[in-house]
Amino acid sequence: MSDPLTIETRLESLEREMAELRRRLNGSGPSGNWLDSIVGSQQNEPAFDEVLKLGREIRSADRPSDNGGA
Repeated sequence: MSDPLTIETRLESLEREMAELRRRLNGSGPSGNWLDSIVGSQQNEPAFDEVLKLGREIRSADRPSDNGGA
């Protein structure tokens, strides 16, 4: 059987770590909608503008043509 002193020491350590984790989660959690922190973060970024342009081109290429296949 395990030494009760060792189990007690380990339990105390786990309780301290759990309290620290709870403190971190309660203190540093995101407030509000996570999307609010992202909107506008790539503003005036040439590489992102290029990604958007390429995405539009890919979506456009995937659309069926308007001429009905003729």
